[in-house]
Amino acid sequence: MVVTKLDRVARSVRHLTALAAELEALGVDLVVLDQAIDTGTPAGRLLFHVLGSIAEFERDLIAERTRAGVAAARRRGRHPGRLPALDARQRARVQRLRASGHSIRAIASRLGVSKSVVARAATG
Repeated sequence: MVVTKLDRVARSVRHLTALAAELEALGVDLVVLDQAIDTGTPAGRLLFHVLGSIAEFERDLIAERTRAGVAAARRRGRHPGRLPALDARQRARVQRLRASGHSIRAIASRLGVSKSVVARAATG
């Protein structure tokens, strides 16, 4: 089996090890082009496991930094993520239009948003 990067094969060392064992049982060698790994050789198997461990460590560090950054932003009063499609004034307008009998489709067209946005605003 040929892949370009080791991190494209599995998301964790456990999964990578299980995959390597399964491929070995099937008599299939794994060749990783970017890292010059060939599990058909003892040195290739060692490099395969070492690089897999490093890749998982790197992913964990990135996730940890991301969580820390989001927490710091929240402490500063920022709310990461997508902005709401409608502000409070627009949600009130949706509810008024809905109460006066306008369809969800007509309201969505008038406000330039999707029907699901209008439906959520009309019920909440």
